[in-house]
Formats: sequence, structure tokens, C-alpha cells
Amino acid sequence: MQSDTESAAAAGAHEKIIIQKYANRRLYNKATSSYITLEDLSRMVKEGVNFEVRDAKSGEDITRKVLTQIIFEEEARGQNLLPIQFLRQLIGFYGDRMQAFLPSFLELSLDSFIRQQERMRSQISAVTPPTMGVFDEQIRQNMALFDRAMKMFTPFAFRGEETPPTAPKPAASPSDSDALAELRKQMAAMQEQLAELNKKV
Repeated sequence: MQSDTESAAAAGAHEKIIIQKYANRRLYNKATSSYITLEDLSRMVKEGVNFEVRDAKSGEDITRKVLTQIIFEEEARGQNLLPIQFLRQLIGFYGDRMQAFLPSFLELSLDSFIRQQERMRSQISAVTPPTMGVFDEQIRQNMALFDRAMKMFTPFAFRGEETPPTAPKPAASPSDSDALAELRKQMAAMQEQLAELNKKV
């Protein structure tokens, strides 16, 4: 007998599953006609199920809010995936003029990270027995790559956590076109670093 998440995964392979959220915070999976939990949604994400969460009363798409809640719950349970410095930088981008560019940048960075992880897993599976040294080294390279990418994107944000960051001296603000050109330059540099990393793998 299939579980709710397995049934949802089978259905989600072809179409988007609608999850309704009620005022009592209960979640209802319309594909399986059953109530589910945030943990069930978390499993569905990991299984690649395509779903959308809607407010049962207004019909509003609240998928982003619910996914953020899942991350909060995981962090609260001690699954510390997001570094404090990263969270501070992320908060700092709200209201910043570069805010519109950040989602695409993060998607590109994570997509590159995931591709590297997949390459690493396929290489390790071909080795008998698996060598953890190769695994650990690849993880270090991926984390170093992401760290360098974030430093390129926010060169003034990376300061030690022991002292609060100080605001730079006022300077002439570049135009939006200059900021976009600089961002493209930084993205191109990151792509070159990714290419170099691919050669080493």
C-alpha cells in the first residue's frame, strides 16, 4: 500500500498537486483526499513532487510562506543548514535595489552546487569501495565555491561576526545600469570558477 507521499509523487509526476491550508493550519492534499503535515510536505519536496499550497478561503498562493515555514521548523529542530552570516546578508537585501537580482543568483548558485553533487555521487558509486576522502574533498570544494560566489556578490558584507559591520563611507552611487553591468561581470567570473572546478572533478 502506497503512502500519501508516494501516491502524491506518482500523481505529481504529471501535474501540479494542490494543497489547501485552512485557518486551523491543517493542510489538505486534494490529490490523495487526506490531511497531511509539514513533514509530509518536506518529503514531497525531497521526492520532487510538484505542488502548490493555496489558502483554502481566499485561494491565494501561499507556497512560498509554507516552504519558508518548513525551513524554519527544520532549523528549530537543530538542522542548521543556513549559516548565521548568510541569514544576516539575506535580511540585508530586503529593500535593497539589488534585491531583484538575488533570487536568480541564488538559483544559479544552488543549481551549480546540485549538479556538482550529482557528478560526485556518480563518481563515488563507480569506486569500490567508496573513498570518503574524495567525498569530503568535493564537499569542501563546493562550499568554497559558494562562499566565493557570495563574496563576489556582496564584497562588503563579509566581515567577522565578532564585531558589527560598519557602514562604508558615503560615495557616489552608481546608476542602475552600472550596477547591472557589475553584476553581470561578477556572474561571468563565477561561471569561470565553475568551469575550473568542473575540470578538476
